[in-house]
Amino acid sequence: MIIVCITGASGAILGIRLIEELLQCNKEVTCIVSQSAWQVMHYELQTDAKTIAAILKNRDVQNNLLENLKEYSPDDFFAPVASGSFPFDAAVVIPASMKTVAAIAHGYADNLIHRVCDIALKEKRTLIVVPRETPMSTIHLHNLYTIALNGTSVVMPLPAFYNFPKTIDDVINFVVGRVLDLLHIEHTLYKRWNNENNNR
Repeated sequence: MIIVCITGASGAILGIRLIEELLQCNKEVTCIVSQSAWQVMHYELQTDAKTIAAILKNRDVQNNLLENLKEYSPDDFFAPVASGSFPFDAAVVIPASMKTVAAIAHGYADNLIHRVCDIALKEKRTLIVVPRETPMSTIHLHNLYTIALNGTSVVMPLPAFYNFPKTIDDVINFVVGRVLDLLHIEHTLYKRWNNENNNR
């Protein structure tokens, strides 16, 4: 089971696309969305949906796949995933606000998203963070360095220009694909680098 956390940074579509792909791969997904993320999502995705399932239905995700999706409020400390004894394979924060990165770096588990990341670190499980901020201050960089030192994989949401991206979807798919790579999940979201086929 994979936990996907969407926080209040720009780029909520990255989290939505990741959940779509995980469900298409028949993975069980638990989703936690911060209150700020809902505000950003309503604006950026031009939706008034109140659940991730509703957003995915509007994106033509099949109902049988949605059966593998669970959603919890960031205030729900009685959710199963709030306990280190509950097994999950990985947690992904996508996109990650600098507030969330700071909370992870300093063990400030004041909501369910931060708590899940705290559990991933202390239980030595996979934690992937996709930060969305630029430029970054030395405080941001120090916090990212701190979580990386403690085992977090930091995936910057940057495009690969050797793929000659033509649309925003191409950029999104590359970032999501790199996250799936770290989760060891096969996909065909982007064309991999092949120097033999590279025209110079």
